[in-house]
Amino acid sequence: MDDRVKEGILQRVATEPYAKKLGLRLLRLEPGYALVEMDLRDDMANIFDMTHGGAIFSLIDEAFEISCNTHGTVAVALNITVTYHKPPTKRGVLRAESKEIYRSRKTAMYEIRVTEGENNSLIASCQALAYRKEEKLPFLR
Repeated sequence: MDDRVKEGILQRVATEPYAKKLGLRLLRLEPGYALVEMDLRDDMANIFDMTHGGAIFSLIDEAFEISCNTHGTVAVALNITVTYHKPPTKRGVLRAESKEIYRSRKTAMYEIRVTEGENNSLIASCQALAYRKEEKLPFLR
């Protein structure tokens, strides 16, 4: 990955309002790869007092968004399929790891796993398809 792309993504993610609101932290960034972490909070609970699926999805989407844009051109979601395997603990820390498994000129496919704890307990898994535009990332122009 080009250093300019990496620095641009790191700076942009650090100031992204929605990510800041949820406390999403980018831990690792490589071409076609991102590792993002989130502390679970009481205000992320659903009506069953479990972590809301939307909070978990936001973590997945952040990792996906970052990993599919590491090639320096705009990539946007076409399809995301999530399977929730089990609820996380109330005050746990979740990590979403997004890995590129296929990339062509127009599309790219990613596998994303959400895990919790030292034993990497599987919370959710995801397959995501991105549409790759030809335009450069706007914050690199």
